[in-house]
Amino acid sequence: MATDITQSAPEQIGEINKYDFRTVTEGVFKAEKGISPKIVAQISEMKGEPGWMRDFRLKSYEIFESKPMPKWGGALDLNFQDIYYYLKPADHQGKTWDDVPEEIK
Repeated sequence: MATDITQSAPEQIGEINKYDFRTVTEGVFKAEKGISPKIVAQISEMKGEPGWMRDFRLKSYEIFESKPMPKWGGALDLNFQDIYYYLKPADHQGKTWDDVPEEIK
């Protein structure tokens, strides 16, 4: 059976935003946009990680930077400098349902 390709994707999917929702919350810490050794170290420090973990992350970042983007598959026009890589949402982690903020429940 042939697939009808005369409809555009949104028409095939239907109401695209029907199940889309967002909860806007203010974080206590938001790293700078983009990725660099400075930001990797800043995130590690904010998370209270030991030095060996920061060094591991920095080495991993170096490896990531040395790799070319894949040439196969779909077009991945990603701008890695236009992404926030870390947002700390709260000062502490809740342990019970009562600790979850009302706007998230």
